[in-house]
Amino acid sequence: MAQTFTRTAVIGVGAVGAALVDLLARAGLPVTAVEADDRALAAGRRRVAGRGADGTEPAGVRWTTRVADAAGADLVIEAVPERLDAKTAVLAEAVGVCGPDTVFATTTSGHSVTEIASLCGTMTRTVGLHLFPAVPTTAVEVVSTPLTERTVRDAVVELARRLDHTPVQVADRPGFIGGALAMTYLNSAVTMYEQRYASREDIDTAMTLGCGLPLGPLAQLDVMGLDVARDTLELLYERTGDRAYAPAPLLSHYVAAGLLGRKTGRGFYDYGPGGAAAAAAAGGPLPGRGGLPARPVRTVGVVGSGTMGAGIAEVSAKAGHPTVLVARSDAKAKGAVLTVERSLERAVGRGKVTRQDADATLGRLVAVSHLEALDECDLVVEAVVEDLAVKRGLFAELGRACRPDAVLASSTSGLPIIECATATGRPENVVGMHFFNPAPVMRLVEVVRTALTSDETAGTAHAAAAAMGKRPVGCADRAGFIVNALLFPYLNRAIGLVEEQAITPDDVDDVMTGGHGYPMGPLKLLDVVGLDVSLQIQRTLHDTFLDPSLAPARYLEHLVRAGHLGSKSGQGFRVHAGR
Repeated sequence: MAQTFTRTAVIGVGAVGAALVDLLARAGLPVTAVEADDRALAAGRRRVAGRGADGTEPAGVRWTTRVADAAGADLVIEAVPERLDAKTAVLAEAVGVCGPDTVFATTTSGHSVTEIASLCGTMTRTVGLHLFPAVPTTAVEVVSTPLTERTVRDAVVELARRLDHTPVQVADRPGFIGGALAMTYLNSAVTMYEQRYASREDIDTAMTLGCGLPLGPLAQLDVMGLDVARDTLELLYERTGDRAYAPAPLLSHYVAAGLLGRKTGRGFYDYGPGGAAAAAAAGGPLPGRGGLPARPVRTVGVVGSGTMGAGIAEVSAKAGHPTVLVARSDAKAKGAVLTVERSLERAVGRGKVTRQDADATLGRLVAVSHLEALDECDLVVEAVVEDLAVKRGLFAELGRACRPDAVLASSTSGLPIIECATATGRPENVVGMHFFNPAPVMRLVEVVRTALTSDETAGTAHAAAAAMGKRPVGCADRAGFIVNALLFPYLNRAIGLVEEQAITPDDVDDVMTGGHGYPMGPLKLLDVVGLDVSLQIQRTLHDTFLDPSLAPARYLEHLVRAGHLGSKSGQGFRVHAGR
């Protein structure tokens, strides 16, 4: 029979410790909260009180600066900073005052739970309890050592359920699940910002609007604490030798400067009155456009009759632009108009668009099968098949068919814009405008500049996207742009966990949705995107950056070779009913 905890103690009341004290106390468990001194204790009490809706502490918490006061607890949780000596010191002290049946838990995200348990002499009675305090969470990783007693593990699993969390049982491996996936993603975002590839606001906006994440990566690091992130990355790098965990130099620089994020009032963002973080969170205009000049856009052309082409045409016409859609045949042109009409009908049915506006949108859309119809367009967006040779051929034709001052844009999700630009004979007028699917719903547009794109062309693309009700973010012409460059290596690592560590897709997805607040787990997302599409993008990233860590996971290649492409084929990481 599993042990039941009746008295608990939490040593360390930082972000993670405060979350634990709050959870335990609000579940009706008496908690002894321990901090190093009176000042730290007062700060811990403020953190716990701040977690409540009414700003008050939960009942049943005993506050103290003495580890000895944990005596009598049947569960002791350490939540001190990520230093092995600090963690083992407080646990060893607790072992000395607690009874022989007390269970000990460590909240480490980078150290080995087994090593901590061994140093404290509690191998059979120690588990890892890994929470994710950056966002409201519903999942917790329960990490066992090779010698953790089953009754101990089961008791902690049951406690997690009592706290209304989903327990995910994980082996003691570097980073477990959540840290192994999230820390490389966050570190890559810092590197992207450090290289001035995109602004901090554009990186965060791209990941929140493009992927539906609760926080952008740089804002998430500020909440986590840049020192905590740096320390965790260093530990994971030391344990694995994986360069993806080597902390970005900018992260270490900020920590050395004392810029640790929200807890110090400044990290990647300034959290003082009127700081950039407040502006970004409020959804206001983002800095970084630099007052780029822009030409007026009245008439818009779209080349392509597929899902993306029809979607962009709908967005343009809905924004009030006379819109010309060019398809390969009259039949495909009519089919694209029908696609737009059906989309608008669904929007009317959901109350998103009025009947009058839907009719007006259709009235502004013309679909034809000849490029000559684009001769008066101010902006032309290409949305044909993701084949570079096809796109280059089309852009060569657009260079001849369109007005000399027309902005020519590619909606590619990853092919080099410069290859399209040089085919036109006027590369200064070419830019990337990566709309996200479905275009009528997704707010994000990545505006991609090549080395030859003029300021006026880039400014026109930004202004046009904003006029269509989208949120443009700017970046340079590099494989993956912002979203795919950060998203797909994370997805690829998730596949590696399933392949190499006997972790189930459900466990991985539960940690990332319930722990990090992602709207969809990585394995489920891969099935939705399509494993063949994901493999193509991952290969492009690997071929571009020549980084061994970006090599596609073997399991992904095997699934694609077997025809298991995800939901569209009926089977990927899971079997999909109805196919």
